[in-house]
Amino acid sequence: MNPLLRGGRLENHLGKKPPPAHPTEIRTSIAPSSAVELNTTSALVNYAIEAGRVGVTMESQKVWVPDPTEGYILGRIRDIGFDGEVTVVPVESKRPNIVSLLDRVFYADEYDKDVDDNCALMYLNPATLLNNIRIRYKKDKIYTYVANILIAVNPYFEIKDLYSSNTIKSYQGKSLGVLPPHVFAIADKSFRDMKVLKQSQSIIVSGESGAGKTESTKYLLRYLCDLWGSSAGPIEQKILDANPVMEAFGNAKTTRNNNSSRFGKFMEVHFNSKCQVVGGYISHYLLEKSRICMQGPEERDYHVFYLLCAGAPESLRRQLDITKPDDFHYLKHGCTQYFTSSTTEKQLNNTQKSKAHQAKGSLRDPILDDVKDFNSVDQALARLGLTDAERLNIYTTVAAVLHLGNIVFEERPEDTKGGCMVSSSSEKSLVTACKLMGVDPGELRQALVSKVMQTARGGLKGTVIMVPLKVYEANNARDALAKAVYSKMFDYIVQRINKSIPFQASSYYIGVLDIAGFEFFKVNSFEQFCINYCNEKLQQFFNERILKDEQQLYEREALQVPKISFNDNQDCIDLIEAKGVGIFHFLDEESKLPKPASDHFTMEVHRQWSGHFRLAFPRTSKLKDHREIRDGEGFMVRHFAGAVCYQTAQFIEKNNDALHASLEGLIQESKNPFLQGMFASSNLTNQKGKLAFISVGSKFKTQLGELMDKLKSTGTNFIRCIKPNQKMIDHNFDAPSIMSQLESSGMTSVLELMQEGFPSRAKFNDLHIMYQKFLPSSMAKMDSRTFCKSLLHALGMNENDYRFGVTRVFFRPGKYAEFDAIMKSDPDNLAAMVAKVKKWLIASRWKKAQWCSLSVIKLKNKILYRKAALVVIQRNVRMHLAQRQHRPRYQGISKIKGLQERLTRMSAIVNQLKKDKESSVSEVQKLQADMTASILKIKVVDSDDPSSMDVALLRYRWCRVSSFDARRCRTGLYLETSDVKISASAVDRLYADLLARSDRISGDLQKKLQQQKSAEEQQRLRKIQEEMEREKKLKEEEERRKKEEEETRRLMDEDVAVCGEVTDADIVAEILNNNIQSEDGASGSEEDTSSVVGKGLSQLDNALVVLSSTAEDGEIEVRISVGKAEMEIRRKAEEEERKRQEEADKRTAAALQAQLEKEALEDTRYREQLEQERRDHELALRLAQETNGQVEDMNHEDSMR
Repeated sequence: MNPLLRGGRLENHLGKKPPPAHPTEIRTSIAPSSAVELNTTSALVNYAIEAGRVGVTMESQKVWVPDPTEGYILGRIRDIGFDGEVTVVPVESKRPNIVSLLDRVFYADEYDKDVDDNCALMYLNPATLLNNIRIRYKKDKIYTYVANILIAVNPYFEIKDLYSSNTIKSYQGKSLGVLPPHVFAIADKSFRDMKVLKQSQSIIVSGESGAGKTESTKYLLRYLCDLWGSSAGPIEQKILDANPVMEAFGNAKTTRNNNSSRFGKFMEVHFNSKCQVVGGYISHYLLEKSRICMQGPEERDYHVFYLLCAGAPESLRRQLDITKPDDFHYLKHGCTQYFTSSTTEKQLNNTQKSKAHQAKGSLRDPILDDVKDFNSVDQALARLGLTDAERLNIYTTVAAVLHLGNIVFEERPEDTKGGCMVSSSSEKSLVTACKLMGVDPGELRQALVSKVMQTARGGLKGTVIMVPLKVYEANNARDALAKAVYSKMFDYIVQRINKSIPFQASSYYIGVLDIAGFEFFKVNSFEQFCINYCNEKLQQFFNERILKDEQQLYEREALQVPKISFNDNQDCIDLIEAKGVGIFHFLDEESKLPKPASDHFTMEVHRQWSGHFRLAFPRTSKLKDHREIRDGEGFMVRHFAGAVCYQTAQFIEKNNDALHASLEGLIQESKNPFLQGMFASSNLTNQKGKLAFISVGSKFKTQLGELMDKLKSTGTNFIRCIKPNQKMIDHNFDAPSIMSQLESSGMTSVLELMQEGFPSRAKFNDLHIMYQKFLPSSMAKMDSRTFCKSLLHALGMNENDYRFGVTRVFFRPGKYAEFDAIMKSDPDNLAAMVAKVKKWLIASRWKKAQWCSLSVIKLKNKILYRKAALVVIQRNVRMHLAQRQHRPRYQGISKIKGLQERLTRMSAIVNQLKKDKESSVSEVQKLQADMTASILKIKVVDSDDPSSMDVALLRYRWCRVSSFDARRCRTGLYLETSDVKISASAVDRLYADLLARSDRISGDLQKKLQQQKSAEEQQRLRKIQEEMEREKKLKEEEERRKKEEEETRRLMDEDVAVCGEVTDADIVAEILNNNIQSEDGASGSEEDTSSVVGKGLSQLDNALVVLSSTAEDGEIEVRISVGKAEMEIRRKAEEEERKRQEEADKRTAAALQAQLEKEALEDTRYREQLEQERRDHELALRLAQETNGQVEDMNHEDSMR
């Protein structure tokens, strides 16, 4: 299977947001199942990529999407959303688009086809499992495998030849998968496993009520007895006869099943060492005794009551005074219709039919017929060895129970203590019941309306006190007696069946477990609580045997199988049975109290388990009827199959399996030997003040523990029965209900485990021992593991079909035929297998010789290849050694070249200097020459090397260009060429010396440049200061002048005040003012202001001339006005001048401030540059010290080459 499609589930990792939902889309609300968590990969994304690669669109892939009515429907993907939702277009065009969560969408096969084993499907997921079961169900193929687990769907009609004798013979000795799935195949597998593995086997038949468990059990037993019990005489027939008898007395019609088992049974078929049936044994559990006295409106009492009314001979009915169901209190409140066929319906007369039967007609069921089944049960009892008298005693007891139920009580008027008495209308029923039970009517009457108690004082035996009972207490006593009588009779029947099929010795057995399935009704009481508790234990056993133990075995055997998760229900089991705190414990403790109360028991349970996930108050139920139950009236338990609300009103009563002493003593003294014998084993205990108490829950818990121990000690096969619909009709497939049953039963978890698992296995030693005596001497010494490998290869099995563990070999699902071929222990088969192994060994040895020859040739070619590779390795090693030898020189040259950037910065600084520039340039050039000389010194190694001499000549030319002494350079060259090998420490010293000189020169240059900038800054500041002082003096002079003018203006103002005002002079002054204002905006300079003042004075003179010619008398006033106008003109001119001066000062100050900020920023950057250079220098020194000159400049190395 493609790993991208593991589990058949889609997973979203696409970063794409979905488009708006289509108007016709519907959204599913089915939540993911809590029973399985499938591990998936991003299959959808990978599929999309692959689809694009091969030119396939994603819409071509079919998928299953959840649907509330169909379970899953088929469609094609339309869109995948970023938020984990997928839009699917159904294949059926009439359906709207569906939007669902991505992890609930599964891949689907392109074509619908049914397979016998679901593990053979291309995609293993819940949707394909459901679809395969649906397809087969429509074809009347009700059986399907999931590996070695059988799924059986109840067809509710008889399928022709499905269980015929020829069908039984066809499955004899056939492996799973050879023939279509069948309950006979599971039975045959259990028999062969018992025979080969030498271990007893169990077949667990489970499912809901009405799923067909009882019928499957009958067919299993029929197969085992018909096929393998032919030499055991009548024993196999007795085992088969036990079924109809136990069904008649222990099965009843419920709302969910017409033939519901109201008890559990474990039927064992025992075999001797030759695998022949030698006997059997039946264990039964928890008969529902409350059904004897009360049933629901649509339910019936146990079948035997209706068989006696409808099918018993008239003489027997007259003898037992049996009429119709309406005449009996225990029957008339339920369904009173008979199961008949069209033929047997005619045999009934109106005296036998109830009103409901006459009005509605009979009930129909393919396997039930109340008229005909009485004879079948009677004949089966006869074949089981029960005499006519014993059978009559059984029928008499059944009739006695019916008549006992007709006894009615009424209050006694004269009794002030609240006592009661038997109603006169029921005297006949009392007499009839006493006659059938062999007791005195008066004693029975007294025992029903009173109880005898013994005090602790009053002599050796104490004082006996008779306590009258109230009406409801008398009814309870009557019902308790009826239930006790019927229960004892049922125990007797099972005991007689076991006695009729005894076995002296048994080697192994095959047990078939048929127990009531998970139940939940509108009203759930103590019986449902115990049944569901049993199913919890069986589900845990299934999880442990199939899921938990299987994975632990894989882990021990070192098989790489993915971990499968499942829901462990241990917490629910602890809630029910935990010692000291479980529900059973609180129920027993409450039942032992003198006055037990159901509400007190219920509240104690809620108090102890408050906050527990599995327990809740009834008000949290989703059903309205349950929400109306008070907290003290019940509790809700979350079982593996769903939540069930239990009403605890009758828990205490139903948990007590004891009668009060009066009734039990009366029955033990009965004149009916049959009835007396059934109660003879009961021991009357000396009770003081209260009734005896025998806990039904504790007894059932103990029996169930013994059953679990027995199942764990055997090999196990599982049959999961499925109920197709709640209406119990044929050809009606209710997909959501079936899906719920599959998930709650753990089948979806099994799917994933079987996809990766190995359901069949065998030990190496067992296989080797089985074949050892048939092996020739040449093969006898082979170890078991090697022999098993040879055996599997001889069969031609693919290595993917099996896996070797530490002690076992494991087989994939679907390989049962090969596995059974290996495990068949008959001599012919073993001899044939040994011949195949021998043939395979010869062929294997020849292949090994060929492989050895090819290996020698490959080895020779590898040697030649390695020889050629050796030359390459040597060449590279030499190169590496040379590189390592000269690496310190490369690194030294690289570090020295790293100082070139500093030379560039120093040259830039030198160019900025104005003083001592020549000496600085010389010093920098000298440093550069020394750096070049150091590089040449490191490069030049051997004076005889021509390339070294070329390098020396280059250095000589550099010295000439640099105006150094050429002779000195030659001397240095001579010293360099004399050093054949320069050490790393010498290179470091050269670098350190150059670095120190570089730092010193750079520092000096920085200092000079800083001093130069400081001098320039001081000179500029002095100029600014002188300018400011000059401006200050001008301002002071101006202020002095202004003060003088103000003084003159003040004096003139005083004269004006003395002389008064002249109107004409004011007019002249106003004219002059207007003229001056009109020319104020023409110019802003000092010269313009003077011209304006001059023009104003000239106009003033002209005005005075005119005025003097026109008014000689006002000469004095005119002069005063003229002076005043003149002063006003000057004041305005000065004011304008002052404003312009202030603006000029502001601009000058702003420019100066900007210049200062710019210079400060440049100074800061310069200082940061110096600091960075210092840090680079320190880093280079530290790096050189740490690496010890091992840093390599590959670029420089390339240039050196």
